[in-house]
Amino acid sequence: MLKDSNSFHVLQKPLELPCGKVLKNRLAKSPMSDSLADGEGNPTEAQIRLYERWAEGGVAVSFIGEVQGDPRFPEKPGNLVLGPHSNQQALRSLTQRSVIEGAHLWPQLGHAGALAHLPISQPKGPSPLDVEGLQCAGMSIDEINELPSMYARTALHAKMVGFSGVHIHAGHGFLLSQFLSPLFNHRRDRYGGSIAARCRIVLDVISAVRQAVGPSFPIGIRINSTDRLAGGLTEGDALEVVRLLDQTSIDLIDISGGTYFPGAKASSEGSSRGPNFLAFARLARGVTKVPLMLTGGFKRRDQAIDAIASGAVDIVGVARAMVLNPRLANTWLSKGGGDPDFPKFEFTPPGGITAWYTMRLTALGEDRENLCNMDLPSAIREYEARDAQRCLKWQKKFAHLYA
Repeated sequence: MLKDSNSFHVLQKPLELPCGKVLKNRLAKSPMSDSLADGEGNPTEAQIRLYERWAEGGVAVSFIGEVQGDPRFPEKPGNLVLGPHSNQQALRSLTQRSVIEGAHLWPQLGHAGALAHLPISQPKGPSPLDVEGLQCAGMSIDEINELPSMYARTALHAKMVGFSGVHIHAGHGFLLSQFLSPLFNHRRDRYGGSIAARCRIVLDVISAVRQAVGPSFPIGIRINSTDRLAGGLTEGDALEVVRLLDQTSIDLIDISGGTYFPGAKASSEGSSRGPNFLAFARLARGVTKVPLMLTGGFKRRDQAIDAIASGAVDIVGVARAMVLNPRLANTWLSKGGGDPDFPKFEFTPPGGITAWYTMRLTALGEDRENLCNMDLPSAIREYEARDAQRCLKWQKKFAHLYA
């Protein structure tokens, strides 16, 4: 651990991306599924205010988790959708109010694939699966071949409404992560088998997105260092993915891990002892010159300082700590510093902590976090009730796509 009282200055240093754009410091609000869209894929005032607050709080870049280009395969009914039926005025309001004070705002472009939300989807992944808690159909070659153009259209839409970059989601068990993982991908064609073949669609997506947005628009990607499941992505294969990404025009590689496959340990359920996946990031640093971001487990400023100062990563992604304090970036960038106090719960029902943080995101967006003091069962009930209401709206809005 660094002892120099001025060591926090390493967090203040700007980061120039390969495309030429600059992140003003080394602190990012990493992607979370905020569940704050209106159920029809459009931003709400609470969602706009939330990202405005993080920008005011000093972050270099905020990522909006789970932004869909194909509304047939969402992660949740509170996801944003970028498409012809989107509320363009609301999207421009989101970017105009959040791309301020030098802060970037990037949507995390996703496709839930086999993990698409069942009430509003008919899940499809690289291969058909039928295991306890998860069933999906397999994608056809034509459906796979359509993916790069879908991501490219979505990225171009993001650029047109004022987002300052895009982030491709290839982690956490969603579709592109499923192609990388032998647990999901059992294909015997050019998209399955070796890690190079399993990575092919990811590379095709990056190429198509770059062609759509041009050379100077930032493109990031989130990848897993591990699926945290037996039979899933190995560390060796994940390092090979990094090597392959190094040969592309990607601007930022965001390292995370875990998956929402039934029974898996999610990325948010990391060790309390420090940042997750830091050892892998050190290995990845040896095989790529692309800027690296590490997400997961950063709770204290000294952890962020050490990760940057060691050279292992170039920027750290912070999620729950910034939900507890939306001005945490400015706090960590100042001499005084200070770390958030994390809540402690005596009883933690499945999904309870995620629901609690999700409902606190709503409170932040409504500027009422000081009044947000619910227990986990109450958070779960409110979260699930809101999702159920939004499912009805989603089905009505996008019913024509399922015909």
